Amino acid sequence: MVIDTGYRMVYPFLPAIARGLGTDLRVAALAVTARSSLGLLGPLLGAAADARGRKTAMLGGLGLLASGMLLIGLWPTLVSLFAGMLLVGAGKIVFGSAMYAYLGDRVVYRQRGLAIAVVEFGWSGAFLLGIPVAGWIMARSGWSRPFPWIALTAIACGLLLVRLIPPDTPHPIHRPALVAGLRAILVHPSAVAGLAVGLLASSANETVNIVFGAWMEQSFGLSIASIGVASAVIGIAELGGEGLVAAIADPLGKRRAVMLGAGLSAAACLALPLLGRTLPGALIGLFLFYITFEFTLVSSIPLMTELVPAARATLLSGNIAAHSGGRVVGALIGPALFARGMWVIGVAAAALNLAALAALLFIVRERQPEAT
Repeated sequence: MVIDTGYRMVYPFLPAIARGLGTDLRVAALAVTARSSLGLLGPLLGAAADARGRKTAMLGGLGLLASGMLLIGLWPTLVSLFAGMLLVGAGKIVFGSAMYAYLGDRVVYRQRGLAIAVVEFGWSGAFLLGIPVAGWIMARSGWSRPFPWIALTAIACGLLLVRLIPPDTPHPIHRPALVAGLRAILVHPSAVAGLAVGLLASSANETVNIVFGAWMEQSFGLSIASIGVASAVIGIAELGGEGLVAAIADPLGKRRAVMLGAGLSAAACLALPLLGRTLPGALIGLFLFYITFEFTLVSSIPLMTELVPAARATLLSGNIAAHSGGRVVGALIGPALFARGMWVIGVAAAALNLAALAALLFIVRERQPEAT
């Protein structure tokens, strides 16, 4: 939850951050784009969990995130925003790929959807708790004030990991070379298609993510604190999506669950501008948009954990890279499409989700390991 609060808080507060830096929304959005671009190096960063052990990589990821948060909070300039966002992005990649690989190592596949859904409650918790608190601090003390607090809580989380997670340094013969891991992924059609699904779905999500704060401000005149509270609706939606994954992804099948989510996400994208004519309707539309995307995303993670088990962390970091690539696309096209209206945003996001559904339908095949 701490990591995801640090990662996600820029979205609803991007207009306030831009004003605080004396720049416009598009320039501030480039910092988010730069952070997402770093995710394209995910396999290089995330493979550390295969080579050095899951615990070491998780601690390293927390350290990177704390450093980025402190940089932005103590030196609030446009340069530090760009540099800090890069550190935060690197920290999330390293931590995330290690955490998912850790779960993949220890939880049998038939229960992995439930396990990952429980861990993903931290993602929704960011919008339910972390971001409203950050908005409260920001409204009273300035846009940069929440960042040092997130750094301190990340350090505290690192101390908890040191105490609670057992060491898991791999034996040298079990350390797959990065090139070999990438080769195993690239020759696997389902793995490559799974990466494409992540890229397309995240492109759709980021197209809305990057502008929804500005949309709420411009359409309904919400203040910073009000946007923070409204963001809790997104947290509730994501919590619902994760709960649905916990309840039905394992019995339904991970691939079928992702297909269902992609189809519903496309419908929610088309409904968003129609519902967004009033503030209650906009909140309902955002709820539907985020619950369907979260269901799609969380269902896809256990699917990806078992496609290439021999290079699990490398594939999962590649999946993070694919999602980051999608966020780059969304962050680049979102502001330009938003200038043409929310209807254009909705149609573009729906088309991207339908392309992901096609890849799932025709290429991705779910692996069913024996005795798991």
